[in-house]
Amino acid sequence: MQPSASAIPDFYYALFAFYEPALTILGFIGAVHDPETTHNTQAPWPADNPPPTSLPKASIVTVIQLAHVCALMGVVNFFVLTAIRKHLSTQPAIQEKIIFALMTPLLMGDCMHLFVTLWALGDERWDISQWSPMLWTTVILGFSLMIPRIMWHLGIWRYVDTRDKQVDVTTDEKK
Repeated sequence: MQPSASAIPDFYYALFAFYEPALTILGFIGAVHDPETTHNTQAPWPADNPPPTSLPKASIVTVIQLAHVCALMGVVNFFVLTAIRKHLSTQPAIQEKIIFALMTPLLMGDCMHLFVTLWALGDERWDISQWSPMLWTTVILGFSLMIPRIMWHLGIWRYVDTRDKQVDVTTDEKK
């Protein structure tokens, strides 16, 4: 596949400006609709200690606030990437610099999200047969965003200024 003349070609734009916001907005809607289930399905529960039937108000607020922050990040991606494509379409080198500033903390967040999730599971982190469907979803969807972000940083299927810029060669025929 040829590198694009854009730092955010269609593949990455669709993924980070539509797919990611859709995931985060749907997660927010799910948390608002049923914060108890959102809370209780984040990790497996021991057989002798089932999840609570009702959550304290503080836990409900925390779950909804966390989901809101995730949705907000998805919406920010949409607006920033759309503005970059629209207003900097003829300047892929500047696109690359601004998108790097967006993608780098998001990639760090992807890595930390996976690390913290596994760390928080404690000794049960590798007992994947006990993982809840929500935990599996969290890990798989996390990788579905982390891997393309890594690809973007590696310059796969996109414009990379140091590799792809066109050198303006003028001939000096008047000598």
